[in-house]
Amino acid sequence: MHCLNVNPGRDFPEPEWHDLRRARAGEGCPRCDGVLEETRGIEVGHIFKLGTKYSAAMNATFAAEDGKLRPYQMGCYGIGVSRTAAAAVEQNHDEAGIVWPRAIAPFECVVAILDVKRAEQTELAEQIYGELRDAGVDACLDDRKMSPGAKFKDLDLLGFPVRVVVGRRAAEGIVELSERSARDVVEEVPAAGVVPRVRGPRFQ
Repeated sequence: MHCLNVNPGRDFPEPEWHDLRRARAGEGCPRCDGVLEETRGIEVGHIFKLGTKYSAAMNATFAAEDGKLRPYQMGCYGIGVSRTAAAAVEQNHDEAGIVWPRAIAPFECVVAILDVKRAEQTELAEQIYGELRDAGVDACLDDRKMSPGAKFKDLDLLGFPVRVVVGRRAAEGIVELSERSARDVVEEVPAAGVVPRVRGPRFQ
């Protein structure tokens, strides 16, 4: 209900009044001699104190020192899975796309076929893909029919930590190996050496 002729201080306690504005980087700290710095952050976890609201309702009690039963003080914590992924992408990317940390990447390694119409490329790629999977590497096989340039652009955007490209030297058993974090550094390695290289310390 609306009230008329209500006066703060007379009809209800006088509130505190403050002149407030947003703090800015470079300003002095109100509590010390330091200077305020501005940084970006993202909440990926949180803790809540629940008190006795739920323990009392569930009759979850313990015997205190005086022998009386009392409800537990409860709390909970959580980690935001989607926020963790968002934070990882925010901190690990470049102009071409995502650079996934291997520990949380959707796939650790992608095996890309340069020309799916070439049987030797398809066969070697499927062989390497199978060997990686058998070795416990979470691998993905890219056998899409598209131009190499468009495919590489996609792979950069998606951010696979390790890339194996099966291309022109497939008949010789040679493939190209690279890391997403150093995508301009490409090595030619024998197909038999892909699994130990991908599982080696450099790519971990």
